[in-house]
Amino acid sequence: MRSTGGGRLWEYAVIPVMMVAPAGAQEPTTLPPVVVTVTRDVARSPLDLPFAITRSSPDSLRPGQRNLAADETLMLVPGVAVANRNNPTQDPRIAIRGFGARAAFGVRSVRILRDGIPLTLPDGQTPTDYLDLASVGSIEVLRGSASALYGNAAGGVVDFRSAPPPAPRFALDLRAHGGDDWRRWSGGFGGTLSPLRYQALVTRTEPDGYRRYARQKTTHATGRVLHTLASAELAWQAQVFSMPVAENPGALTDAEVRADPRQPVAQFVTKRARKEVDQAQLALTATRPLADGELTASVYAGSRNLDNPLTFAIVAIDRATFGSSLRVTSPVSLLGTRHRISAGVDIQRLDDDRKNFENCNGVTTPTATCPRADTVEYGSLRLDQQEVVTSIGPFVRDEIAIGDRVHLHGGLRGDFVIFDIDDRFVVPGQNPDDSGRRTLRSWSPMAGVIARVGALTAVYGNMSTAFETPTATELGNRPEGAGGINRELDPQLATTFEVGVKGIVASRARYDVAGFLTDVRDELIPFEVPGGAGRRYFRNAGRTTRLGLEAGLEVSAGPVVLASSYSYSDFRFDDYAVTTGGVTTRYDDNKIPGIPLHQVQASTTWRWHRLFLTAEGTMSSRVLVDDANSATAAGWAVANLRAGGRVPLGDAAFVPVVGVQNVFDRRYVGSVVVNAAGGRYYEPAPERTLHIGLSLTTSR
Repeated sequence: MRSTGGGRLWEYAVIPVMMVAPAGAQEPTTLPPVVVTVTRDVARSPLDLPFAITRSSPDSLRPGQRNLAADETLMLVPGVAVANRNNPTQDPRIAIRGFGARAAFGVRSVRILRDGIPLTLPDGQTPTDYLDLASVGSIEVLRGSASALYGNAAGGVVDFRSAPPPAPRFALDLRAHGGDDWRRWSGGFGGTLSPLRYQALVTRTEPDGYRRYARQKTTHATGRVLHTLASAELAWQAQVFSMPVAENPGALTDAEVRADPRQPVAQFVTKRARKEVDQAQLALTATRPLADGELTASVYAGSRNLDNPLTFAIVAIDRATFGSSLRVTSPVSLLGTRHRISAGVDIQRLDDDRKNFENCNGVTTPTATCPRADTVEYGSLRLDQQEVVTSIGPFVRDEIAIGDRVHLHGGLRGDFVIFDIDDRFVVPGQNPDDSGRRTLRSWSPMAGVIARVGALTAVYGNMSTAFETPTATELGNRPEGAGGINRELDPQLATTFEVGVKGIVASRARYDVAGFLTDVRDELIPFEVPGGAGRRYFRNAGRTTRLGLEAGLEVSAGPVVLASSYSYSDFRFDDYAVTTGGVTTRYDDNKIPGIPLHQVQASTTWRWHRLFLTAEGTMSSRVLVDDANSATAAGWAVANLRAGGRVPLGDAAFVPVVGVQNVFDRRYVGSVVVNAAGGRYYEPAPERTLHIGLSLTTSR
């Protein structure tokens, strides 16, 4: 598959040059200080931690965003590749250092949090459709193996943090935004009524979709209340989500993309492939300061109802989730050495009531499985089982200070993930009882050292590990058609060695450079089978190696802020063979598909009085789409422009925004489906689109 977006790169360089020109007329500014909590410690500077960590406030760095998908929000984070599938039934695929590129839907291999509360389920899958990006104020990304901190599926960590509640007693925020084929309205309010701080936001989004048969309707509602009780800071949080319509256009072949990238797959339309979701989650976090430390406890629970007609079946799930966490951090003096010890435990439980039915859409003649063909969507029951996944993860970390400049870090976590299946669809002589249990466990260590070289420069190195189980769905999907738990599919284990340097120059430039080598054993590999209607199965590769380099830079120069990131990702199979029909094929030394070798991102924002102008661009090298490296999606480059301002009006302010995505109207493939059957690898991205927005904020 070739793209027209890989050349004429001078067009993307012109925009930042034009925007930097007026900078000399303005006073210089400095970068704000940064602290992070994603390492499960009290708020710390990244210069004190031996990890590759990025913290950003997307709408401050690059104002006027649409807040439609994570590829926009996570732009400029080194080592992170986000593929927007432009398919409303499939969440954007978030990959950190290659972990997550295998995801067929939702997010895999990466731990996703919201204000420290896990969105990732105990089996490692993360549906992100119920995360309202319009309510996100900042993001913290831990770019490396982090199972010693977070356990299962922590090839990297992303913590979406809410914006703080407004300081006035009451503030109102109304927004309307839309563009080619989409519309969004939101209403929010918040304020401070000592001792309470509160905020709430409701967002309605209605995309028609770039491709045909890609309509969607969603409603998000989020709310938080913060207050202090008996020296503890309490944070109550609620998220409610409804998606009554989300159509699935499917992935295309190379010929189909060339002929008409907007077309859907005919079978997906005939079978009415789509998704309907209702979800709610409540959480409470309590944090109590200690002497140079803190005690944190959280509890959360939620439900999710899913109706998901697919080409091969209709999947219906009623889900209940529960989790809790306890952590204490405190300084300790042992044998004349200063220690900072953190210890705790995480508990999660997932309870799915799953039923699969025959999909009778498009069936015109009654059959045994579709006796009421063409009049009733649901056919015969094919699966009825309860899937329970329970995880328990105790952990401990220690930080040892050696003088004032050097700190040693070490940690260990044990994870026990228990899969239970209760088969309730047993027919003697036809459908055996596939009930069963499987326990997957791992001990995940880490060690690191960081040293200050001057007040604002730090060098570090670490060894970290990642443990990832197959999800409940992946353990249950077996290509031979048998039911129950796949006992031959094993967890993947990764060990990463990393070195880096990071710092601040003259309070106006922030930089971060990291190199890593990751060895993965039993890597989980997706594949499809011919005639399988797109159903995904998984197997283990023997061993893979990932070599990477990441760099990030943010510079403040008067009214101009420039930011850029570069990621080099050389990921290969070392020991991988597949036997099909008695024939063994080896893929040793092939590149792992799904991740570009090179990715460059950059943005420039110029502020003049109450106006702003933002230019941003992404360049990606080609992406391989299968283990055999027989086909690719061509490299591409796209640029975006946005302009807006703030118009005061008494206690209120109007903020208009106008923007253009894909300014030079490139046609390209923004996402691929790895190892898809029938050559259906490609998910096209939109061409040039215009969007406008208007917000009204008031405060008293």
